[in-house]
Amino acid sequence: MLTRPATAPRPQAGPTRSTTRATCEDILRVLLPYRRTLDDPHGDAPDAFPLQLRQLAPWVAAGRPIPFTLPGFPCKSPHPAKVLGPLPDEGERLALRFLDGLCARIAAVYPPGARMVICSDGHVFSDLIRVPDAAVDAYGDGLRALIRDEGLTDRLSVFDLRAAYGDLPYEEKRARIEAEHAPTLEALRAETRAEETARRLYQGITRFLFEDTDLARYPGTRSALQRECRARAYGVIRRSRAWGELIAEYHPGAVRLSIHPQPRGSAKFGIRLLDAPDVWLTPWHGCVLEHPDGRRELLRRAEAERLGRLVVRGGRPSHFAVAADPAAG
Repeated sequence: MLTRPATAPRPQAGPTRSTTRATCEDILRVLLPYRRTLDDPHGDAPDAFPLQLRQLAPWVAAGRPIPFTLPGFPCKSPHPAKVLGPLPDEGERLALRFLDGLCARIAAVYPPGARMVICSDGHVFSDLIRVPDAAVDAYGDGLRALIRDEGLTDRLSVFDLRAAYGDLPYEEKRARIEAEHAPTLEALRAETRAEETARRLYQGITRFLFEDTDLARYPGTRSALQRECRARAYGVIRRSRAWGELIAEYHPGAVRLSIHPQPRGSAKFGIRLLDAPDVWLTPWHGCVLEHPDGRRELLRRAEAERLGRLVVRGGRPSHFAVAADPAAG
């Protein structure tokens, strides 16, 4: 079982308050170009993110590396029209390298640098998203192998339910995290009815659950599936809240990132891992299409397959690539 790290540092004698503030703003300027949001991101400035400035300040004042936590990287979508298979591929490789590069860019403006804890949450939701725990284990092992093989272990690490609860059965782990940290269903429904941000998240997760279902194998009607996905979406959000509480318990004081769009003023800072036409799309819900000019974007497999040819790396499907137009040369 993982040992809980020390709490966030108390500021010691060191940089002045104004110097600390200026450094925190510089760090936010590194993050802002990659903010994932449903708002218009143009004109974003550090002053619009007071919560993140406050989270950064104790670490900067103490001259210590800044810990970031990023829930995500759960497992691949079970829908064959969206992904290449159950294991990490080029999408995850590029996303991990992006996160490592983000830490390096922070180190350029703040020499103690940053560390990224990827809070892999597949086991938190596996029964709700209909992915076997064995497949989640294989994906998580593949993620750790990618971090090691790409030489990213200095800045990136993985935290999951195995790290938090050891060898307990996964059903018991999920029951425990719900009992200890999840909000009630009634409270969550009331929040979704009252708040636009909560409603958007609920609708986005419902859509993902519906789209992750292979309709050719689903025994019921589309309307029955919609009702089922709406119910499961509440379960996903309850567990997500519980997972966030557990992460905060094990990584106190860390700056919380999110793979979901987040508005200004949120306690979480939405981060975009790769270019994609859909603000909700992630490497585990799509695959990479590489263009002749080297640009890479995330698309659903069916779309990427239509536009490019399959590239195999290490004996496994990796991504798709668009053939260069001979006439362009």
